[in-house]
Amino acid sequence: MKNSNYLKALRQEKVSYTPIWIMRQAGRYLPEYRKIREQAGSFMNLCTNPELAAQVTLQPLERFDLDAAIIFSDILTIPDAMGLGLNFKEGEGPVFKHKIKNIEDIKNLIKFNPSEQLAYVVDAIKITKKTLGNSKPLIGFSGSPWTLACYMIQGEGSKNKDFSAPKKMLYQAPEVLHQLLAILTQAVTDYLLAQIQAGVDSVMIFDTWGGLLTPHAYQHFSLFYMTQIIKNIKFKYPEIPITLFTKGGGLFLENLSNSGADCLGLDWTMDLKTAREINLNRTALQGNLDPCVLSSSEDQIHQEVSRILSQAGSHPGHIFNLGHGITPDIDPGKVKFLVDLVHSMSAHYHE
Repeated sequence: MKNSNYLKALRQEKVSYTPIWIMRQAGRYLPEYRKIREQAGSFMNLCTNPELAAQVTLQPLERFDLDAAIIFSDILTIPDAMGLGLNFKEGEGPVFKHKIKNIEDIKNLIKFNPSEQLAYVVDAIKITKKTLGNSKPLIGFSGSPWTLACYMIQGEGSKNKDFSAPKKMLYQAPEVLHQLLAILTQAVTDYLLAQIQAGVDSVMIFDTWGGLLTPHAYQHFSLFYMTQIIKNIKFKYPEIPITLFTKGGGLFLENLSNSGADCLGLDWTMDLKTAREINLNRTALQGNLDPCVLSSSEDQIHQEVSRILSQAGSHPGHIFNLGHGITPDIDPGKVKFLVDLVHSMSAHYHE
């Protein structure tokens, strides 16, 4: 497994080609996923069934020559386990039965124990690892404390993506927000440690809404807590690579490069060459094709892949990925074209 190109790239070791996996690679763009999703009856039923979650985790690897699997789950499993009552409404996204409005709501949160409330994720990892063996690495993940807090305070996915409720709390009651973030930092740490113990080969922290913050607020309400998680994990498992992804976080790249993460995920708004110049090889870099490119022609995909690979150059610390999750409208044939193209076009950079 240590010879996996994906794990080598995370360690910035020499690879034979640029490895690729795709955020949300097990999802609605695959007809076989939609079939299992229908069989499960709901998204949450699918997430909480370890056998079905393992099955859909493996589906994209059966179609495409991807270099890693990522366990099928959702970032909002932690708030659900804390008693907020998660539900997914068709066409509307996540909605919580309860939300965090004040310090009393925080005190009423259920004490989080991943081996109890999220045993279904741990079991799905074990089943998936047993099937994978040493053929491909498995990635575990969690949402960042700030991103989880956004949903918990808003009570749902923000319809205009501004998450005004958590941002108002940040300025009006920062001490309340810090208390929630501290609790979530411990929860995310425990959750990722449980995933590592179950067998994942690397972990990723999705800071989906970090880019909503000012640089000062990002440092104190997002990055500070993610850095604590990284320290906690590295203390117990120094060999496990950690990827940090802040969507819209290009402005914060210098600070992110000093976070202790092994790899930084980039969205499509950050030029990869510029990112390398700022990062100075302190970490590997992951990204950063705009997901919408996959809805265009093969010629356009070829052009964008060529551009990104040339920006990455011959340095081994690059994992090809999208700048965010793949969308449901994408033709699986375009994904196969992308994966095969990245492998074939990148080989000469690593001779």
